[in-house]
Amino acid sequence: MDQLFIVITLFALLLGLLASGLWVGITLLIVGFVAIWGFTPSPAGSLLATTVWDHSWNWALTALPLFVWMGEILFRSRLSEDMFKGLAPWVSWLPGRLLHVNILGCGVMAAVAGSSSVTSATIGRMSLPELQKRGYSQSLSIGTLAGSGTLGLLIPPSIMMIVYGIVAQQSISRLFIAGILPGVLLVSLFMGYVIIWSLLNPKQVPASDIKMSFANKLWESRRLIPVIILITSVIGAIYGGIATPTEAATMGVVGALILAKITGSFGWPDFISSLMSATRTTCMIVLIILGAAFLSVGMAFTGIPVALTNWINDMGMSPYMLIFVLTLIYIVLGCFLEGTSMIVLTSSVALPMIQSAGLDPIWFGIYLVLVVEMSQITPPVGFNLFVLQSMSGRDILTVTKASLPFFFLLLFGLILITIWPEIATFLPGLMINR
Repeated sequence: MDQLFIVITLFALLLGLLASGLWVGITLLIVGFVAIWGFTPSPAGSLLATTVWDHSWNWALTALPLFVWMGEILFRSRLSEDMFKGLAPWVSWLPGRLLHVNILGCGVMAAVAGSSSVTSATIGRMSLPELQKRGYSQSLSIGTLAGSGTLGLLIPPSIMMIVYGIVAQQSISRLFIAGILPGVLLVSLFMGYVIIWSLLNPKQVPASDIKMSFANKLWESRRLIPVIILITSVIGAIYGGIATPTEAATMGVVGALILAKITGSFGWPDFISSLMSATRTTCMIVLIILGAAFLSVGMAFTGIPVALTNWINDMGMSPYMLIFVLTLIYIVLGCFLEGTSMIVLTSSVALPMIQSAGLDPIWFGIYLVLVVEMSQITPPVGFNLFVLQSMSGRDILTVTKASLPFFFLLLFGLILITIWPEIATFLPGLMINR
């Protein structure tokens, strides 16, 4: 049967089911079932059962609920307040002053949360009222939170990297390490933008009201010691080969519970709330992964990925042109789908093209996470936009306009890692060469 007809039919079914409000995971299962049952002679029911079973006990999946729970625990602790007080004295001399606390705070939180929305909400809960009280530009305060909050997807441990690693069958440890330098790059771009904006608009940045000696700054920094120990323990254990991502995640949960208890702001109701929230999030993600796995099987049986790969090869697209086309497609998808759905929905089609073009799957994982980061601040379904809308009390249009410069900074970061892929592949290469 004409494969173009199959593609159009399955795509229309996918859009129709998503538009009806059906869960993404169930939608993917239905589309995969229709692909096999309607367009191949293979037994759809048997394939559904075996595929879901084979992917449901994937060992890499065990790291997912643990990292999600770690972020939920820290979200309910006093971490954001401690980070604000610990970071503020060190950035008050920079142009933009306390706006840099948003960026650095999100960078630190990203290294222990693994979630974009948790990162934005945790830092924003403390910093937005403080910045507003001191007279900082509300637009830039919101923008720095929206942009920097996306670091929760890139700086390890990242939930999205775990999802991609499972779907693409890539090393999660190597993906985690690959995200470090791109994460530092984005932090630098965000801080550079704030510095330039502040130099151009000096009247919109209030004078520093923090006067401390070096010794006092060091004393305030003691608040950062617990979270730094937690970060280095989790990431260091993975990078040093001491622990697998699952074992490191277990260490992270224990450390997060201890850290939250030490702050004195984490009781039994918070424990139950964090556990239930992590369970709901994990179940949602796992259902999407299982649906995507079965859809990938269905696509493979119809021969669509191979046909698309051959079509791309026949067009003679260069790797740069392929990335350009994929970026446009992902930006459009990001307006309608959340990150997990984007990754699992497109990987079965995009990965063969990427491998055919000779591109590194680890690099593509970082590229994909960056594109998903862009979707977090893209209306109408940008999660960070909704989080900041509720926290700031501003309308969605105002929040979107404030986030726009950071969307373009993310796009610039994407261009940089495309021109110099070593930014993403250098550290994972060291793991292989050791």
